[in-house]
Amino acid sequence: MPVERGPCGEKVGKALDVEPQEAMLKSGKKVEGVYIRWLISGKDGAPTFAMRLFTAEPDAHIPSHRHPWEHEIYVLRGSMRVKIGGKDYEVSAGSFIYIPPNIDHEYFIGKDGVEFLCIIPLKPSVDESYDPCGRNAE
Repeated sequence: MPVERGPCGEKVGKALDVEPQEAMLKSGKKVEGVYIRWLISGKDGAPTFAMRLFTAEPDAHIPSHRHPWEHEIYVLRGSMRVKIGGKDYEVSAGSFIYIPPNIDHEYFIGKDGVEFLCIIPLKPSVDESYDPCGRNAE
C-alpha cells in the first residue's frame, strides 16, 4: 500500500514505504548503522508531534547527546542498552522509555539490532536551562 494523503491532511501508509535516512547528530555527524524513517512530521501538517521509526544495525551506537525536547520510545524488536543521565537501562521488544528534555542519553544497540518508534514534539518543550533532575533547584 503506497503512502496516501487525504483531503483533510491525513496520511496513511506502511512504514517500509517511507524512505529511510541516515541518522545524524545535531552537529551534522552521521551515526553509523542507524536509520530513521520520518513516518509523520511537520511537513505532513502535524502541528504537535513527529513519529519516527529507527532501525539500527547490530552493535551500533548513538553517542551521548541532549536537547530541549523529550522522547517517548517503544521498542518493536531487538534490544539495546540506553544510558539516561548516567543510569543504564536494558530494554527489548515491548519496552517503553520516556527520556526527559535536557538530559544526556545514548544508545548501545544489541547483537541483533533494534527497531523502535520514537515520538518527539516538533518544537522544544522546555528552554535550555530546564533541569529534569532538579540540580539547578535552590
